[in-house]
Amino acid sequence: MAGVVSCAFFFYSKPLTKRTRIKNPMEITLKNITKRFGTLIANDNINLHFTSGRIIGILGENGAGKSTLMKILSGYQPQDGGEIWLDSEQAHYRNPQGAVSSGIGMLQQDPLDVGAFSVLENFIFGNNALPTLAKARQSLAHITARFGFQLNPDDLTSNLSIAQRQQLEIVRLLALGVRLLILDEPTSGISASQKQQLFSTLKELAKNGMTILLVSHKLEDVVALCDEVAVLRGGRIVHTAEMPITAQELAKTMFGDIKPPPPRHSVKREKPILRLTGHLTGGRFNVQVSDFALYAGETVGLVGLDGSGQERFLRAITGLIKPQGGKLWLKEKDHTHTPYRRLMREGVFFGASGRIEEGLIKGMSLTEHTALLTEQDLTIQWQRAQNLTQERISHYQVKGKPQSLIETLSGGNQQRVLISLLPDTPTVLSLEQPTRGLDVDSASWIWEQLEARRQRGAGIVFSSAELDEVLAYSDRILVFFDGKITVIDDVTQVNVDRLGELIGGGA
Repeated sequence: MAGVVSCAFFFYSKPLTKRTRIKNPMEITLKNITKRFGTLIANDNINLHFTSGRIIGILGENGAGKSTLMKILSGYQPQDGGEIWLDSEQAHYRNPQGAVSSGIGMLQQDPLDVGAFSVLENFIFGNNALPTLAKARQSLAHITARFGFQLNPDDLTSNLSIAQRQQLEIVRLLALGVRLLILDEPTSGISASQKQQLFSTLKELAKNGMTILLVSHKLEDVVALCDEVAVLRGGRIVHTAEMPITAQELAKTMFGDIKPPPPRHSVKREKPILRLTGHLTGGRFNVQVSDFALYAGETVGLVGLDGSGQERFLRAITGLIKPQGGKLWLKEKDHTHTPYRRLMREGVFFGASGRIEEGLIKGMSLTEHTALLTEQDLTIQWQRAQNLTQERISHYQVKGKPQSLIETLSGGNQQRVLISLLPDTPTVLSLEQPTRGLDVDSASWIWEQLEARRQRGAGIVFSSAELDEVLAYSDRILVFFDGKITVIDDVTQVNVDRLGELIGGGA
């Protein structure tokens, strides 16, 4: 709720046009910013200066302190030490409302909105000088058209995908007329054409005087968009540079040498461990699944424009939704009407892209997450759960403690917790964007853990907006478009460009 209120404190009623210039562009200076969480120093005496009209990349591995620094700048967290200066005056705001009033807005990695509200209601909620609904609708339509986003103002926000919710946050911040726009992983889950339109608009806004801070793990996006970069490691600034710099040079600055993907393996397709047939209804398209079979030790990647059916497919193979006029078989047994909770006992597990929304439980500690899955009796053995949690923290390199609340961890560390909760020897893993929002090194580490499970016989089905990732790790690829599924059996015969053509409906 707080995120919605902070992003709708006033309404920029004048439509954004190509001739619109940012009023009073400002320069921002961070002086000795420090933030601690217990014994962890998330930001350690950070000094940075941002000038107007530039796009600055804020880089670093997951847990390096990027998001914490941006939350301090946007008023979501107070610093423990240091100062923020806007032009020649020290800023004293301590909440998002104050930051927005000062012209600073942030799109967080996990969008903040009210699910029970419509898109239009979220767009204008909290505005003290509300225009008419007709004008609000017109402004929303104008900004979304500039980005090429498809947002129905009357849709419930709870029905939107992660990508669509990100889009809603972006257009809302632009409507507020902010002078400093902070974007935390804005391209996660959006299509290539939408990203191209987004980049074009961001460059235009910077040209007209806006300051844009881009927090991203996608180094190719940083290379394509940014004028300069600042790299954090362990809560400190370790490198600043003017662009251009290659993605390889940036990666080496951030992580050192990156491990290459594992060599492609051969899969014996004998008896399938899972089969699915039928119609998947409920989205923009009714997806027809003729006869999908998954084999032990196989990895299948799913690609398609947002909302094309990948999300429903991943849920259908885990029993979370039922196929219409079809069947779900697991090891040759009919499990069409078996609920997900019982399928988990058979080794079937689903991992959602919305870490906090579906995968984890806000307000619960790491130990409580462990106990929820491992303790079967009414009496919980807390010491045993805490010991197991500590073992998982050590093995999965989670930057947190057994008593840490899950929402206090960075996105990358939340993803590591999710992977740690998966069993060592599952039968089927259905994973929705398992590396969303992760840096290159963390994504490679996640795939090491999944590869170990695959070698033990698990069948893995995953979706991703990163086509390079799909090509690197998939034995087969399913392309979703207009209710149809195109199967690519020989991944070596396609590249990123060809996948892009198929995603867009090419023959």
